[in-house]
Amino acid sequence: GSTVFNGAQNGVSQLIQREFQTSAISRDIDTAAKFIGAGAATVGVAGSGAGIGTVFGSLIIGYARNPSLKQQLFSYAILGFALSEAMGLFCLMVAFLILFAM
Repeated sequence: GSTVFNGAQNGVSQLIQREFQTSAISRDIDTAAKFIGAGAATVGVAGSGAGIGTVFGSLIIGYARNPSLKQQLFSYAILGFALSEAMGLFCLMVAFLILFAM
């Protein structure tokens, strides 16, 4: 009677151990996927930086060609900067949501 009970207990123990290992592996895969997704979302910040550089580079070129349009060019540059920076911040927000909200 005792050996049957020990055998059943051993089988349950192995089942619990296997389930724990599976959940640990699944958790590790989920964590790795979160890091990969956050890294992919952060790539958009580089595009935002390139866009801001292009906006202000074009401002300098436009001002050098026609200094009398300084105020209008500057207001367009600020608008372009704000839109490009907003895209970068949205990418960063998505990365943080992936990391900390899921």
